[in-house]
Parts: sequence; C-alpha cells; structure tokens
Amino acid sequence: MTSSRPLAVVGNPANRRVTMFLDAARSAGLPEPHVFAWKDVLHRGVVPGPGTWVRIDSPGEDAEVDVLLRSLGAGAPVRMAGHGEILGLADAHAGLRLALERIAAGGGRLLNPVQDVLVMGDKRRTHALLASRSVPVPQALATVHGWDDLRARMSEVGWSRVFVKPALGSSASGVLALNVAGARVSALTSVERVPDGRLFNSLRMRRYRDEREVAAIVDRLAPDGLHVERWFPKASWAGRVLDLRVVVTAGRPRHIVVRTSGHAITNLHLGNARGDVEAVRSAAGAVAWEEAMQTGRRVAACFPGSLHVGVDLMFAPSWRRHAVAEVNAFGDLLPRVLADGLDTYSEQIAALQQIQEKNLACVI
Repeated sequence: MTSSRPLAVVGNPANRRVTMFLDAARSAGLPEPHVFAWKDVLHRGVVPGPGTWVRIDSPGEDAEVDVLLRSLGAGAPVRMAGHGEILGLADAHAGLRLALERIAAGGGRLLNPVQDVLVMGDKRRTHALLASRSVPVPQALATVHGWDDLRARMSEVGWSRVFVKPALGSSASGVLALNVAGARVSALTSVERVPDGRLFNSLRMRRYRDEREVAAIVDRLAPDGLHVERWFPKASWAGRVLDLRVVVTAGRPRHIVVRTSGHAITNLHLGNARGDVEAVRSAAGAVAWEEAMQTGRRVAACFPGSLHVGVDLMFAPSWRRHAVAEVNAFGDLLPRVLADGLDTYSEQIAALQQIQEKNLACVI
C-alpha cells in the first residue's frame, strides 16, 4: 500500500521520535519521509513544499534549537540555557509560533496544524477550550501574577492544595504540587533552585517547606505565565497513585500508558513506573473506563485538524469521576506500547493511509 502524497517530518533528525516515525513509514512500505531539521527551518527557512503531508515533531531535547526558538521569539539573541535550566518559556512559545507559521506558508498539509499545536502548548488556553466544551477538567484560577497573588487568590476561594504549572511548560517542568495550611507551606517539585536564583529541572523530586523558597520559585516562573489548578485527588493502584497517558489517533484512543508514583507527580522520566493497563481497567470498571475513553475522544474532537493528540487523564479515588490534566501535541512517544501490533507511529501511518484511501483528507 502506498501513499498518494509524500511524507515529510519537521524534527530533530537524531531524536528517537523522528527515527521511530521513519521506521514506521518503512515498515508500511512507504517511501522514506523527507526530514526537515528544526535547525534548518530556523536558520535557513527550509520547509516542506506543497503536496506534502507534514508531521511536526517536538523541537525539544536540542540545546541549539532551544536557543534559536527563544531568540526568534524574543526578536534578539538570547543566551544558551544551562542543562535542564527553565528559561524563556514565553519566548520559546512565541518562537515556535513564528516557526510553525513559516512551515505552514510552505504549502504542505500539516498533520498537526499551527493553531492546535499552540493551544495544546498553552495550558491556560487548553483548559479554557476544554471547559467551554464541557470536558471535565479541574477547577482553575484566573491569571496569577506571582506568589502573593497566588496566596491571596487561594485564600479567597478557600483552596489549600493546588498544582502550580508554568503555562507554557512541558514534562512537569516547573510544576509544583502545593499545600498551604495557615502559615505552613509545602511544595513538591522537580525544580532545583540554585544560589543565584536560576531554576533547573532535576530528576530528583524535592520538597520545599520554607515559604521564602517557594515564593522565589513561583515569582521566577510567573513572568512567563502560570496556570493554577485545584488539586484533583488521584486514584491509586497497588499502593501508588496513577494517571493515564492516552494517545488518540484519528479519533480513536488506542495507546495507553498507566503512570504510577509514590507522590502526586507521575511523569515517567522522574523515576516513576508504568502500571498494568488491564489491572487498572478492571479496577475502574467497564463503565468508568469507557466514560474516560469517551472523554479522550471528546478532547481529540476539540482539535479536529490534528491526526493525534496525547491526553493525560486522572481518575478520582472512587473511580466514578475523572478529569483531563493536560493535552499534548507531542505526546505520542510511548515506546513498546502496542495496539494490535502497532506502535503509536505505525498507527498514525495506517490512519493516514486509510484517510487518503477513503478520500477523507478533510478530516484532518
């Protein structure tokens, strides 16, 4: 089976996201997709042309690309971030917008359109969109400008536990699970604050109990934008709290990973562990599970131009309620997770072939 249009990928060529997608295309017997390196897009404006299906992959995990994106967004040269440094999130998002618009102007058919990528990359906009479509999400505060504002707003609404998230961050970068009880403050986070005030992501979780330290972290993150949600208690399995990453491809929730942790933040790169999908499905029960999968479909329907979306779903301890924590434009990296023998990338290739065969390109 062959594709009627050539495939192209914009990404970092050595990154496994790109190499796994290329492997999927080869396995399907397709011609080798043309890879457009983010560096070339940003340096020289080289982009896919008309008549091409264009997959936009994550620009992350490349220090030079990070500098180029932030410089583009800032409109001036910026310094290179230290390894793991949380720096210039708003500039990077602005740079991504300009880069995506440049790619779209090339005339290719984007499998994840500019607007979808930008909305999914902004937790405030994603939350507002989902809430407007009655998709279950945690309650959220309006714009928060810093620590003093956060404390005042939490007091006004009577919340003692919240998640403070950089609005434009990813992979738990800068996220704090915050608990406030009177004068006592506790924040669980992967953020490491160094003596000069800079913030770094760490693979080791830290708990800050000094309000001055927590305030300094929040105030350092605030200029790039914050999204603050009421703490949604999560279900547990085998003594560990959990949530799900569900990749919805062409409207179908097919690939699922259970992320389990001994604390509130479940991202797997922080030393957490995968759980047993079938055991969790059984614990939730058929009705609650199908309701959660239907929510995944409804989330994907909010981004009808995107071939796939990654949805982070949380069950409440009773399993009777669930909520969407985040939506990810680049959330399909699930190594070794198969559905009917297909990984997430092979699933996307197959879905794209079916769309073309049925002449339903308008779906994406």
